Amino acid sequence: MPTDWRLEIERSGYYPALVIDAVADVLGDEDAKAFIVHHEATFDPAMEMRRHITVMLLTETRLVVCHTDEHPPTEPGGASHASTTTDSIQLGNVQSVALTRVVPNPAQYKPGSTPSELVLSVNLSVNWSAVAHIDLEPASCADESCELDHGYTGAITAEPLTLRVSEAADGAEAVQAMMHFSDALSLAARGR
Repeated sequence: MPTDWRLEIERSGYYPALVIDAVADVLGDEDAKAFIVHHEATFDPAMEMRRHITVMLLTETRLVVCHTDEHPPTEPGGASHASTTTDSIQLGNVQSVALTRVVPNPAQYKPGSTPSELVLSVNLSVNWSAVAHIDLEPASCADESCELDHGYTGAITAEPLTLRVSEAADGAEAVQAMMHFSDALSLAARGR
């Protein structure tokens, strides 16, 4: 597994000086016990390519997340810009770490084989983004014959922090790195 998050950011080629500086600022004097660097390109409806990078690092006490997006010029002939968001999440706020493995031809699966795709979902007790799910249902009382309107009851569920890698798009090394990071984060979350 790669051991230096700076080299992996540089290898991605996506504004490495900006991303390294942002990660270093939020990391401070702590060392990363494990990390994942994921550079991805997406296409918007106008068929323009947009790139972004997510860096997740595990320290003794925190899950550090850095996400950088590229934005096109707002005016013709203008310059593009990038926005970087860093988040420092105490390990005590990690509620669960889920890893979904996608395996082709499961009947021929051999123990220890690398999945073709992984999806890491980290559920936090704090809402790390502005997205949440609200599930509502009509409220009721214990009286079965009651016809009063008791309003609604429900729950707000924070959107999990999710990252997907695949062998086809990112390479086998990225899938292995994700498995290593997921294992380290799960172990750290259990030991809090």
